[in-house]
Amino acid sequence: MQERYRFTEMTAAEQIHRWKAEKNAVILAHYYVRPEIQEIADYVGDSYFLSEKAAELNAEIIVLCGVSFMGESAKILNTDKRVLLPEPEADCPMAHMATSEQVAEVRAGYDDLAVVCYVNSTAELKAVSDVCVTSSNAQKIVKALPQKNIFFIPDQNLAHFIAGQLPEKNFIFHTGYCPVHHDVRAEDIAEAKAEHPEALVLVHPECRPEVVSFADYAGSTAGILKFASESSCDSFIIGTEQGIFYQLQKRNPEKKFYPVGGGQICPGMKEITLEKVLRALEREKPEVEMEDRLSVASRRSLLRMLELSR
Repeated sequence: MQERYRFTEMTAAEQIHRWKAEKNAVILAHYYVRPEIQEIADYVGDSYFLSEKAAELNAEIIVLCGVSFMGESAKILNTDKRVLLPEPEADCPMAHMATSEQVAEVRAGYDDLAVVCYVNSTAELKAVSDVCVTSSNAQKIVKALPQKNIFFIPDQNLAHFIAGQLPEKNFIFHTGYCPVHHDVRAEDIAEAKAEHPEALVLVHPECRPEVVSFADYAGSTAGILKFASESSCDSFIIGTEQGIFYQLQKRNPEKKFYPVGGGQICPGMKEITLEKVLRALEREKPEVEMEDRLSVASRRSLLRMLELSR
C-alpha cells in the first residue's frame, strides 16, 4: 500500500509533486486559475493550448485545473487515460447557454450550414456541432469551412468579432455570452484609458463589440500575453480575467498592467486550490466519466478543430 504523505510533513506543493511523479500524472492549468496552481502545473495555457496538449500526452493521469468543460474535452481526447477534476463543481455558465434543440432548429432552416461550437461548451453541444473553435483559431477555421452559413454557438460576442473579419460568411448568432467578459463596459475602458493614457488596451473578444472597438489589440488570452510580451510599449490596460496578470507580470516584470474597473474574476476558476489538487491526486478522484456514445460524437468536432488549426 502506498504511503500517505501527511500535510504537516510537507507543503501542499511538495506533496503534489511527489504524488505526480509516483502516479505518472500531468497537471494542466488554465491561465485563469490561481497563481499557486499555475506554479505547480506542468503546462499552463488557454483553452486551445490545453486541448492540443491533452491530445499529445503520454501520462496515465491528467489533472485538469480548469472548469468542467475543459475536463470533458481532455477526457474526450484521451479516452484511455484517467482525467481528474480537482473541483467538479467549477463550471462555466456560457457552456450551458446553447442547446442541441436550438442547433436542430437552425439546421432545419438553413442549407449550406456549418455549426461552429466554441470550445467553452458542454460535450452534448460539441456532439451536434461540425467543428469546435477557440478564440485563438476561430477566424482561421471558419474561413476554411466550405459552408457560407455559420451558426456560431454559444458566444455572441466572439461570433460578432469573427464575423467582422469574414464578411463573405453569413453568421447566425446565438445569444450566449461569458458573464465575466460581457460585464466589461465601454465606459470602463474609457475610464481606465483616462487614468492611464499611455497604456495600450488589450481585450478578449468575448467582450462586447463596443468594448473591442476601443482595443489596440483583441485576441485570445495567449494572444494577449504574446502581444504584451513582444510590444515595445511598457504599460497595458487588460480586459480579461485577472488570472492572466500572473503570467503577464512573471514574463514582463519591467512592464505595468492595469485592470479594467475592479478587475474580472471567474468564480469557477478560483474554486481550484492546492488542497483540492492534492486530494484529487491522492484519491485519484473526482474522475471525469463519459458515455462512449457521447465521447465518440463529441470527439469528431474537437479533432476537426485540431486538424484545421495546423
